[in-house]
Amino acid sequence: MKDVAKKLLSIGGLVVMFGVVHHVAQANNNDERAEDSERQRINVGFRISPVPVDLSHNDRRMVGLGSYLVNAAGGCNDCHTNPSYKVGNDPFLGQPKMVNTEGYLTGGQHFGPFVSRNLRPENGRPAGRTYPEFVQIMRTGADLDHAHPQLGPLLQVMPWPAYQSLTDRDLRAIYEYLRAIPPAPPVHD
Repeated sequence: MKDVAKKLLSIGGLVVMFGVVHHVAQANNNDERAEDSERQRINVGFRISPVPVDLSHNDRRMVGLGSYLVNAAGGCNDCHTNPSYKVGNDPFLGQPKMVNTEGYLTGGQHFGPFVSRNLRPENGRPAGRTYPEFVQIMRTGADLDHAHPQLGPLLQVMPWPAYQSLTDRDLRAIYEYLRAIPPAPPVHD
C-alpha cells in the first residue's frame, strides 16, 4: 500500500511540475507575443510619422510607439493640424492620404469658440509642457492655459476622457514622440 501511495504522490508531483512548466512556458509565449506586437507598432510608428524624428536624445522604442499612438490610434492630426491633409490628398474625399506636414500638429482647427493648440515642441517640450503637466492634461483635462474661464477649468473639445485611460507607458511614449518631432515652422506674415 505504501508503494502505491508513493507512486501516486510521485505521479501527482509530476503532474503538478508539468502544470507549472506549462504555465511558465505559456507566460513566456505571451510575453514574446506582446513584445512582437509592440515591435510591430514601433515599426509602423516610424513608417507613418509624417515628419522626421530626432532620436539623438530620445529612446527609439518610445518614440516609435508614440508615433503609432499619435498617428495610427489617436487621430491627433485630425484636430491639431489645419488643414489635416494636403490639397488633393484628403482621404475623406476619396483621395490618396497625405498629411499636411507643414502644419502637422501646429493647431489652428476651429471648433466653435475653441481652437486646437500647437502640440509641436517649444523649448524642447511638447506644447511647451513638462511631462507632469502633459500627464495632468491627459488624465484630468485641466486647461492649464485657462483659455476659456467662462466655461470652466477643463478642456471642452479635447477627448481627454478617452485618453485618460491610457497606460503610463503609452502617455510617456506620446510625450517622447512629440519631443522628437521638429518645432513648428515659423509663421510668415
